[in-house]
Amino acid sequence: MSSPLKNATLRQIATFHTLARLGSVSRTAEEMHLSQPAISLQLGILEDSAGTPLLSRSARGVKLTDAGELLAVYAGRILTLWREAGEAMAAQQGQMAGTLRVGAVTTAEYLVPQLLLEFVKLHPQVKVKLRVGNRAEIVGCLSLQEIDLAIMGRPPVELKTSAAVFARHPMAFVAAPSHALMRAPALTLGDLNDANLLVRERGSGTRSTVEHLFREAGVDLVIGSEMSSNEAIKQMCAAGFGVAFLSLHACMLELQAGLLAQLPLAGHPIERDWYVIGINAHPMPAAAVAFEAFLRSNGQALIYSRRPPVAPHDAATDTPPDAGPKPTA
Repeated sequence: MSSPLKNATLRQIATFHTLARLGSVSRTAEEMHLSQPAISLQLGILEDSAGTPLLSRSARGVKLTDAGELLAVYAGRILTLWREAGEAMAAQQGQMAGTLRVGAVTTAEYLVPQLLLEFVKLHPQVKVKLRVGNRAEIVGCLSLQEIDLAIMGRPPVELKTSAAVFARHPMAFVAAPSHALMRAPALTLGDLNDANLLVRERGSGTRSTVEHLFREAGVDLVIGSEMSSNEAIKQMCAAGFGVAFLSLHACMLELQAGLLAQLPLAGHPIERDWYVIGINAHPMPAAAVAFEAFLRSNGQALIYSRRPPVAPHDAATDTPPDAGPKPTA
C-alpha cells in the first residue's frame, strides 16, 4: 500500500490551502488566476493521492471534511516553510526579499507605517503585511504564527518570546485645552474620576496601564466611558466630553494643532518602552530578522524625527502646546 500524499505536488497543496482559506472554488480560481475546472482538477488529484475525501460538496459550496481540516493545517505549515526556504536562499545570495508580516497594537499604528516605509526604502523587494489590533488580538496572532513580529508596549508573559526595546514611549492624560482641569491646582489622579475618564476596551494595553497607574497610587478607578478605538477617544476628548490617557505618539497631530493638551499632572508624561517581539520556537524569516535589527538601530531616532514629544499645555498664558522636539532619554 502506497503512502498517502506520496505523489502530491506543491501546486496541489497550495491550491488546497487557498481553497481552505477562501471556502470557494470560484474565489480560489480568481486569486490563483486559473479556471475553475483547473482548480477542481488539482483538488481531485490531491484527493486521489490522499486516499480519502478532503471536501464535502453541496449546492451551498464546498466544506472541508475532517481529513481536509487536518491536511489544511499541514498545508499551511508546508507552504510557510517553503516560503521561508526561498527567502533564506535569497538572503544567502545577498538579496533581501519575501514578505514581512508585522502585527502592531492600535496605539502603535501611528508610528509603525513610517518605520516600515523607511525599512522598505532600504529593501524594496520586501513586501509588507501589517495587522493592527488590540493587545489581546496581536498576542493571539503571534501565538498562531500569523505574524512574524509584534510591536507593543510590553512582552506577553503567556508566550515564550524574544523581545527587544527599540524606543521610548511617552504617555499622559489629555483633554481639550479649554477643560477645567487644565487650570486645576495640584491635580491628582483622584480628580480625574469626576471628569468622565475615557478608556479603551479590556484587552487593550493602554487600558491595562491606566488600571496599573490607579492601583499603584492607591486610588479607585472610576471609568466614565469605554471605547474601542483611540480615534474615538481623541474625538470625544477634543469635543470636551472627558479626559483620557493616551500615547503622545497616538495624538501628536491633535496636540500640535491645539485640539488636545496634556493635563498638568505631576510626574507625567510617564515613559514606557516599545518592544519588537518574536516567538522563540519559530525561526524568523530573513526580512523579519532584518526589520528587528533595523528597529533596534534606527527606531528611536525615526520616531522622534517624525513625531516629537509635546510639552503640557500652558494654561497660564493659554498658548498652544510646544511642537518643538524634546527628545527624552
